[in-house]
Amino acid sequence: MSTYHFHDIARFPESGDHVAIVTQRVEAGTEVIDTAGHSFLLSHTLLEGHRFAVRTIHKGDAVQSWGLPFGVAIEDISPGDYICNVEILEALRLRNLDFALPETPNLEDRMIPYHLDETAFTPGEQITITDTPLTFMGYPRGSSRGVGTRNYIILLSTTSQTAGFVKRLETHLMGRADQYEHIDGIVAVAHTEGGGLDEPNNRELLLRTLAGFMVHPNAGAVLAVDYGTETITNEILRAYMMEHGYPLNDVRHHFMTLEDAFDKELNRAAQLIEGWLDTVNGSLHEVTSAEHLNIVLQCGGSDAFSGISGNPLAAWVVREIIRSGGSANLAETDELIGAESYVLKNVRDIDTAR
Repeated sequence: MSTYHFHDIARFPESGDHVAIVTQRVEAGTEVIDTAGHSFLLSHTLLEGHRFAVRTIHKGDAVQSWGLPFGVAIEDISPGDYICNVEILEALRLRNLDFALPETPNLEDRMIPYHLDETAFTPGEQITITDTPLTFMGYPRGSSRGVGTRNYIILLSTTSQTAGFVKRLETHLMGRADQYEHIDGIVAVAHTEGGGLDEPNNRELLLRTLAGFMVHPNAGAVLAVDYGTETITNEILRAYMMEHGYPLNDVRHHFMTLEDAFDKELNRAAQLIEGWLDTVNGSLHEVTSAEHLNIVLQCGGSDAFSGISGNPLAAWVVREIIRSGGSANLAETDELIGAESYVLKNVRDIDTAR
């Protein structure tokens, strides 16, 4: 039987949690000495990233990790017990494992609706702006487009019908910008929308997204490609942008409609892009305050370690950006489900909390 001290094999996302995450495979029967000097045995072999209990949890009690309840015990749980629900066991039973699994789960996912108690609300401590903001090498795009961190030439398919064309154009131009110090690449932006015969039900969202790509500060130039016969065309996109005040004229761009043979149009587009290279490479590149940065936080395929490594690091980076006058967005609101109480601990006022 092996014996380990807790921190040799496991981590707490938050002190006071009921369960811990193993940082390596640990065999059944392993003795674990916790931070208080008490010891217990692991009930089953645990794979890296899986959890075990560090205290007694009674049937019906919430099981806590990251300082938040993430399920309910459906039987009494003892220190060292493997924490698993039905889905975990079903997934692991499909694998050719060399160890035994629990016969039954001991955890049930149970979402408890959150209710904001406005009478008990307390504003959180806000970040103080620093007198010495961080800086980065940026590409100023004028007051209406902000500052880019990169300088790309974008090949934009206005609908899914031209997605193949812009991807082929990207391949055709691969390496063409390598000799230019201030061009980060020539990239295709292809998607699956707007290519049907009927008006898309997400028309507004699609146009708004395409318009955002056109004027994004990381865009040094944009080629938008259509056939002119789709339900969303370049002309519709142009009109939408002008109607809604997008600074289209502040970015080098061209709306291209495909009318000839594929190879001829490919060469025509390539010649247009090559004619932009010197100008795009000449974009001003200078030291810029981090107040111009906006960090977007989005789930990238979370695992058990996200909450103890990647997410805290991302939060620290965002905090420093905000201290420098920048900003950040939580891009996926469904990622907040179940974490409402945590997020609302530090909002600035009741209106934000609502």
